Amino acid sequence: MPDFIRQIPDGDNRERLVCPDCGHINYENPKIVVGTVVVEAGRVLLCRRSINPRRGYWTLPAGFMELGETIEEGAIREAAEEACAEIALEGILGVYSISRIGQVQIMFRGRFADSARTPLFAAGDETLDVGLFAWDDIPWDQIAFPTVRWALDAWRGTGTGVLGAPALNPAEDPRGVGRAVPAA
Repeated sequence: MPDFIRQIPDGDNRERLVCPDCGHINYENPKIVVGTVVVEAGRVLLCRRSINPRRGYWTLPAGFMELGETIEEGAIREAAEEACAEIALEGILGVYSISRIGQVQIMFRGRFADSARTPLFAAGDETLDVGLFAWDDIPWDQIAFPTVRWALDAWRGTGTGVLGAPALNPAEDPRGVGRAVPAA
């Protein structure tokens, strides 16, 4: 938007991109990411990213919502796209604010939709590899984003029990400004 200028519109308190000709305000708002900690026999489904950011690192099946879908539909779609998995959601596990990059991430706990057979999953177009990991086998030093670790910790805290209130940002990063760093 090269013709837009940054200014505080009348009646506002923040600088925005404004068209100097017509006065249109281009509001820039956070994006919503939805994903799922998919659990099978105490193991979690992780995807190794084939795209940037964090190509080659492990993440949960998650991504940006699309217009016209619910958060639940988005989480189910992302599992299908990234892990070729049909899943059923059990409830919201965590809601995380990532102010550094303007995102709100909503993470569900879920399971494979057909529990009567061996889970089916494979690498999707944005995934190099996919696998089920027991807690001690999770590649912690190769986790793509802080929220993946937060959601996995939330899952570990709830196990298969009833989900209570969703987990929120940890006390050490209440605004989501920290970056993913390999474990020491």
